Amino acid sequence: MRVEIAGTGRALPAAMVSSATLDAHHGLPEGRIFSLTGVAERAICQDESQIDLAVAAAQAALDDAGIRAEEISLIIGASAVPYQPIPATAPLVMARLGIADGQAAAFDVNSTCLSFLTGFETAARMISQGGTALVFSSELASRALPWAQAPEIAGLFGDGAAAAILRPAKGPARIAACLMRSYPSAYEACGIGAGGTRFDFTQEPEAFAEHAFFAMEGRTLFRLAAQYFGGFVTDLLDRAGWQHSDVDLVIPHQASPAALAHMIRQTGFAAERVVNIAADYGNQIAASIPFTLDLARRQGRIRPGMRVLFLGTSAGVSFGGMALEV
Repeated sequence: MRVEIAGTGRALPAAMVSSATLDAHHGLPEGRIFSLTGVAERAICQDESQIDLAVAAAQAALDDAGIRAEEISLIIGASAVPYQPIPATAPLVMARLGIADGQAAAFDVNSTCLSFLTGFETAARMISQGGTALVFSSELASRALPWAQAPEIAGLFGDGAAAAILRPAKGPARIAACLMRSYPSAYEACGIGAGGTRFDFTQEPEAFAEHAFFAMEGRTLFRLAAQYFGGFVTDLLDRAGWQHSDVDLVIPHQASPAALAHMIRQTGFAAERVVNIAADYGNQIAASIPFTLDLARRQGRIRPGMRVLFLGTSAGVSFGGMALEV
């Protein structure tokens, strides 16, 4: 698929909160959260909404691409947690951007932490004959966290949003390969059970409340990644026709500093070729990959002609990746 990234943008809430501040707030010993997570600080929404972040990131991407919002023909929301269950988040962002009724299609996709890659591939297919797409991920990851039961998990997450403008490539830019594999044997290892149809709030209020917080079995996820992720990356590279040494830059999901260190060891990519920002921003769920992409582009780490590899894991459990020639 010949598609190019015309622009990217990212947005953060105003408040950056250190792990030391969270220690004090939750009555933990000084240095406890950083020692458990490796995350030094993260952004947390206080006055901003998920839609505010999405619109700010989208506008930054439009500015970077040098186009107006009304030139967009497709908007895909790619967040793990939506603004509300129904309707989708994308139409609201479309409206906030000032795009008139009927001028674009707007809908959501969700593959949790891999949602941006799913949205990217979906958009690339839909605009192959023309059009311009906006794909955004916006997350309030600081909500519904198990601070009392598992501060080592709660302390990993931070809020943020990012977006990309995609259009058919005029030059050699293309998606060389996409791959996703799912392992539902670990379905219960990571997630939030309430909020859908699994628990009826009126009939099962206690069960609904019990499952309203994020839960994760880190050891289960680690074992699964240790067993299969290396082979997954090899197969993705084979599909792209790339050698390991062909990869110029790796943009991974920022699951945690420890997870990134393990991924680097497992895949064999040199640390300097992997964009690692987890300690500075935490895990932003689906916004993690596009946020890292925008940061790398604006730092000059991505240039035309480079081969960029996106990699990540998600609840479900799934592994996902994209080989992109920019």
